[in-house]
Amino acid sequence: MSLRHGLLGLLAEGPASGYDLTRRFEQVLGAVWPAGHPQIYGELSRLASDGLIEIDSEGPRGRKAYRITESGLTEIRRWLRDSSEVDHTTRLQSLLRSFFFWLMEPADLNDHLMREADFFAAAAGRYRTYADAADRAEGIDTPQQRSQRIAIEGGARLYEALAAWARWAADRTELTGDRRRPL
Repeated sequence: MSLRHGLLGLLAEGPASGYDLTRRFEQVLGAVWPAGHPQIYGELSRLASDGLIEIDSEGPRGRKAYRITESGLTEIRRWLRDSSEVDHTTRLQSLLRSFFFWLMEPADLNDHLMREADFFAAAAGRYRTYADAADRAEGIDTPQQRSQRIAIEGGARLYEALAAWARWAADRTELTGDRRRPL
């Protein structure tokens, strides 16, 4: 996913300022696609220059709220539809580190894997809490809410799988001398 399309998707929900988008991005997309304040503001300028968003209103101290244009909606719909642009690569530092576990002292490796399992389990728990709240919500059932529920489920399942992987990795190692060797 590109930052560009993430911002267009958030603006499709309704007008928002750069500050609001930064907060929303962190809350909703931060776990899968982190973006900092400077990146977001830079991309907003490019989106405006490309005619994909426009200023909706201006407030005190030059605060601008943006809204998506018809061209912006067309662009995000094209991006969603075009399967040739899907980036299936996953950058997980936890998995990169696992290639080098053989360099760790046994106690350090065990501690590391338990911290990883705890982190991923806690993240999965947060997503499950969001999923449970969405499942209990009554009355409003919009396409946007259904899409968000699907994304939440993906996050929960991903973090559950990573927690299980870290526990599995801890269980699949044995002490051999002063090093751990994966089985």
